[in-house]
Parts: sequence; C-alpha cells; structure tokens
Amino acid sequence: MRIHNVRLALFQPDIAPNLGAAIRLTACLGIGLDVIEPCGFPISDKTLKRAALDYGAQCDLVRHDSFAAFAGLTRATKSRIIVIETQGAQRLMDFAFKRTDVLMLGRETEGTPREVIEVCQACVRIPMQVGLSSLNVVTAGTIALTEAMRQIGGWNSLV
Repeated sequence: MRIHNVRLALFQPDIAPNLGAAIRLTACLGIGLDVIEPCGFPISDKTLKRAALDYGAQCDLVRHDSFAAFAGLTRATKSRIIVIETQGAQRLMDFAFKRTDVLMLGRETEGTPREVIEVCQACVRIPMQVGLSSLNVVTAGTIALTEAMRQIGGWNSLV
C-alpha cells in the first residue's frame, strides 16, 4: 500500500539485484516504483520474485513498455519527472520537491539519454567529491527519496 504520492522510477535498469533493492526500498517506505522497459535482463515474475525477496507483494510496482508510455502517464496525472543525474543543473537539496513528483534514475551503465532528460521537468544532481562520478543507482535513489520525503513531510507517517 502506497503511503506517499511521490514515486521512484528506474529507466531501463541493467542490473536485476538493483531492481530488487529498489523494490525493497520502495516497499519499506510506502512509495510506488515505476520500471521503464526494456530492461537489461529478462524481467519475469520469477526474476522479480528472486530480486525482491519477500517484499514484492508490498511494492506498488508499475511496469511501462517504454519511456513514451511512462511520460504520457505522468502528464495525465500532472506529475513532474525529476531526473537524478550526475550532470544535473541543480543540487538535490536546492530543488523544491512536490508530493506528485516522480524521481527517475537512469541506467546503471549509461545514465539517462539527453533526449529523455529534455522531456523531464528537472534534472538534479547529488553533490559529491570532485573527481568521483557516480553512486550506485539505488544509493542515489535512497538519497533523493530521503530529501524529497523530508521536504514533503513524508517521514511523519512512518514508524
């Protein structure tokens, strides 16, 4: 059961264990998870079950056949797609999140294509040490969700 309106999205994930970690993260926080296909691994009920451990049933997971389908749904629900990317123009903590935002993470191996970023409403970055380029995708998602939930009061409904 989803508690908050904010959601996490994975754009064409490459690594099945990262999808499993995202399922566990979003289930524990009561946040919905969008998976934008195609994935870099075969995605089946068996794959998802193994990756999600025992958390799959508690995850509000929605699969999208393409980015176009996902973007169309976000437009219909008046949600903003906020890309978390190393080249983001604005620092994460300087961005004003809304309850209806979807925080999207790019592919582990390639990031988010420029043409996809251009469709999104914002592209923000997580500050890090000079010379280091990126975090694990689920680690980045955890940091971004922490800040978004802090801003929207999402932590208040969790025990």
